[in-house]
Amino acid sequence: MQQTPDQQLQEAGFTLPPQPKPGGIYKPFLQAGNLIYVSGHGPVMEDGSLIKGKVGFDINADAAKLAARQTGLTILATLKAGLGSLDKIKRVIKVFGMVNCTLDFEQQPYVINGCSELFAQIWGEDGIGVRSAVGMGSLPGNIPVEIEAIFELA
Repeated sequence: MQQTPDQQLQEAGFTLPPQPKPGGIYKPFLQAGNLIYVSGHGPVMEDGSLIKGKVGFDINADAAKLAARQTGLTILATLKAGLGSLDKIKRVIKVFGMVNCTLDFEQQPYVINGCSELFAQIWGEDGIGVRSAVGMGSLPGNIPVEIEAIFELA
């Protein structure tokens, strides 16, 4: 029997960070019909602090990929807080990843794979949706990655 997303998360040994509070006037999570829209999230650590740095200057692609995975975990924390369980998510529809990077950095897809690989680990094939991975000149608080996502409810 296939494991549920909540079981997959537990078996992987990941600890979710605290759900971040909005940094402005917006909702971190919104349901419209059978879709869940998650606002842009950054890499929140278990102690509530943020991973910081410009990719290609302060941190390398591998560290940024880990930050993208941590951002994915932060998104999961918001989903669990809003829905009570990841099992209520049927599939990932879209991931939009932004990388705070130098002008010559070209590995944005590699970096955002940190989040995409996490979602695939949690939901299997249903964790792989459409995706964009783009470079930005800066992101709020000098975080290396910001990711937003759309999910379909089960």
